[in-house]
Amino acid sequence: MRVIFLDIVLYREGNEPGDEKTVAYRELLQQVCKFANVLKSQGVKKGDRVSIYMPMVVELVVAMLACARIGAVHSIVVSPLSFANDLVCLLLDLSCVDQPAFYKTCQNKVPILVLQASEECEPVWCDSEDPLFILYTSGSTGKPKGVLHTVSGYMLYTAATFKMVFDYHSDDVYWCTADIGWITGHSYITYGPLANGATSVLFEGLPTYPDVSRMWEIVDKYHISKFYTAPTAIRLLMKYGSEPVQKYKRTSLKILGTVGEPINPEAWQWYYSVVGEKRCPVVDTFWQTETNYFYTFLYGPSEGYLVFKQPWPGVMRTVYGNHERFETTYFKKFPGFYVTGDGCRRDKDGYYWITGRIDDMLNVSGHLLSTAEVESALVEHEAVAEAAVVGRPHPVKGESLYCFVTLNDGINYNQKLEGELKKQVREKIGAIATPDYIQNAPSLPKTRSGKIMRRVLRKIACNERDLGDVSTLADSSVIEQLFDNRCCTAV
Repeated sequence: MRVIFLDIVLYREGNEPGDEKTVAYRELLQQVCKFANVLKSQGVKKGDRVSIYMPMVVELVVAMLACARIGAVHSIVVSPLSFANDLVCLLLDLSCVDQPAFYKTCQNKVPILVLQASEECEPVWCDSEDPLFILYTSGSTGKPKGVLHTVSGYMLYTAATFKMVFDYHSDDVYWCTADIGWITGHSYITYGPLANGATSVLFEGLPTYPDVSRMWEIVDKYHISKFYTAPTAIRLLMKYGSEPVQKYKRTSLKILGTVGEPINPEAWQWYYSVVGEKRCPVVDTFWQTETNYFYTFLYGPSEGYLVFKQPWPGVMRTVYGNHERFETTYFKKFPGFYVTGDGCRRDKDGYYWITGRIDDMLNVSGHLLSTAEVESALVEHEAVAEAAVVGRPHPVKGESLYCFVTLNDGINYNQKLEGELKKQVREKIGAIATPDYIQNAPSLPKTRSGKIMRRVLRKIACNERDLGDVSTLADSSVIEQLFDNRCCTAV
């Protein structure tokens, strides 16, 4: 018989099996109050900005909530390089340098200060439009943007969407595999679950360590009923087949979710059929760091930009320190609409299909092609685990298709397979979409949240070494491997 402990807030699971911790709501409250008192003792007050760089540990959640408790605005980053980059952007936005002084003052004293702090700390009352946090985007097209969310609007939508999208009930155990440093982790590891009194798993580790069954071992260990991950992780695990999944029962699972990028049909089918055994609905969610929710205005079968006609409480309020950039980036192209930068099509049955970033659309001989569509055609081949397609300038066609493919375990890349892949794309989409270049890519450049950095792939396709900011890369060694193996002539 399973015993349900409704007072458990977090099961923390480290990378090494056996590195685990259970935290109750009362214990979390005590830790939050203690650290809030530490912040106050160092002069942090309502409205101050606090930049946080920590691994996926319970103390990260404590630090976030301690800031929120006293009305301070937290800004979390996910890697040493992005910490330095985001902190510089934050300081430039603020036009001040007082926060490093706080770091220098207390960096060696925090453990002692926490031990000595009181376990009681009255919350500081805030207005609904007071800032809750600033989260810097990756800045793929320029300086990172400080997306600002406010207290009530963000909390309302995060709490509501968590409960409704995942059909949360008090006996559920929920696991979102994202990093808290990304918006998914903010919303669906910290604020959304806690606002609903949920029990969650906090995981700091790799899905393939110590073996490729790790995720499903954790599902059984904690009786997880609601599971939320990225299509990239699904495609990664698909490479190893169904046997590692079927080693574990997974009978507790009720709902599966995906987030972060469009999921290709093959990955969806594997997720639904193998992981969920065709009994768990798959919730494929779309939203942004900026939005927390989505709305479209397409009617009937159509395709175009994904825009929002009306605002809602959870939408961002500004780019911190640069409201003009906020208006230009999101509202200038189509006045009166918020522009997501994503493409979307609506089919005859009324279903919406996110086709990817508009800047991922290619113009080949006057024909607009979706890179996501080409990638999906490539992944349909039984040898391909993952694919990424970018454009490369062409003197006649305008743009040519440069494809990176990651093969399933045990498959070797050769000319025969190359020919099969070209034929597959032609048959699925048409001759105009035939790849000009196909590169074998054992690994792709991804952020820690699992998103493929396509701007980096575009640079590699063009043999351009000036990659810009790559501080969010999970594994920078991938870059040199891809440059070494790049295609010099069309296939």
